[in-house]
Amino acid sequence: MEWSQSLGRRLSLPLGKGLARLGVSPNVLTAIGLLGGGGAGALLALGQLFWGGWLMLGAAAMDMLDGAVARASGRATRRGAFLDSVFDRLSEVAALSGLLAYFLSRGRSQEVALIFVATVGSILVSYMRARAEGLGISCREDLATRPGRVLILSLGLLTGQVTIALWVLAATSNLTALRRLVSVARQAGAERGG
Repeated sequence: MEWSQSLGRRLSLPLGKGLARLGVSPNVLTAIGLLGGGGAGALLALGQLFWGGWLMLGAAAMDMLDGAVARASGRATRRGAFLDSVFDRLSEVAALSGLLAYFLSRGRSQEVALIFVATVGSILVSYMRARAEGLGISCREDLATRPGRVLILSLGLLTGQVTIALWVLAATSNLTALRRLVSVARQAGAERGG
């Protein structure tokens, strides 16, 4: 879902420039995104799936804007990038945990299992990229990056097709993790001549 990232960047760039001119702090946007993800998780736990989906999209918008504002204002820092990555993970886990609580309270074991599998896949996708890049290895296999995952789940929540969205999310996140594993292993093996 690389297209979701590039589309998000193209849409956020002009707005990011405008917010930077107004003096908006990228760290404030990062914090608002985290609060939005936590709020979405709370709404989902209460069974407010439609509104939780909207709040997830709003939190994701803040996530796109914080980087755009940081770049446009010349305030991009390693500390900000680190906090953004950590808060993104927390926001995603908060939303999935809220949905987990909702389905647990209703005894919906299929959805509970899918949330678990999707969460593992989501964490692996992010971890593998961070670890590979820390080793100086490219890791750009982007079938289910965070923007794509948020979009899949939000659309499922907004349309009432949560179970289908969870199946897609579980499959694509774990397939992306597998693709990244194979890609990084190949690149690391090539360094030593196979």
